[in-house]
Amino acid sequence: QGKNILEPTNLSQDKAYSQAVAEYGGAIERLARGYEADRDLARDLVQDIHAALWRSFEYFEGQCSMRSWVYRIGHNVAVSHIQASRRSKPGELVGIEAIAELPSADDHVQATEESQLRRRLFATIHRLKPADRQVMLLYLEELTAEDIGDVTGLSAGAVATRIHRVKALLTEAFSTEGNER
Repeated sequence: QGKNILEPTNLSQDKAYSQAVAEYGGAIERLARGYEADRDLARDLVQDIHAALWRSFEYFEGQCSMRSWVYRIGHNVAVSHIQASRRSKPGELVGIEAIAELPSADDHVQATEESQLRRRLFATIHRLKPADRQVMLLYLEELTAEDIGDVTGLSAGAVATRIHRVKALLTEAFSTEGNER
């Protein structure tokens, strides 16, 4: 019984929200940081997600697991946030096919190579279009292709294809850079 289905008649809106935050609060924060590179804007996005999540439990009818619901609401809010941001800064987001150059590895502030790679990975993910970014962030949260499909509305096959393409591009870009050192 890995999926936690809420019964709307058993939980009030506040209780459902509290349960969701207790279980997925950390994931909401990671999701916001995945969508928004600026720390202050990421904190604002977390607040927006929490507000939308609380409101959503007014009409939640147990049609999916709590996990899928939280991610669906969170990603919808985050995508709206990115789209609003994109309108104010056109031309900064690109599709999977256009991610040819990764952010510079010359970040001397970071103490470890692992931290640098993680930062570069998220910098690359921040450059993806919202639909591709959503799939990759859910993948990094270790959701299955089927679960990602539940959140995004894509088929499991389409999800797997997107993940494979991004992973191949990242592998190629990171290994090419390693050979240049």
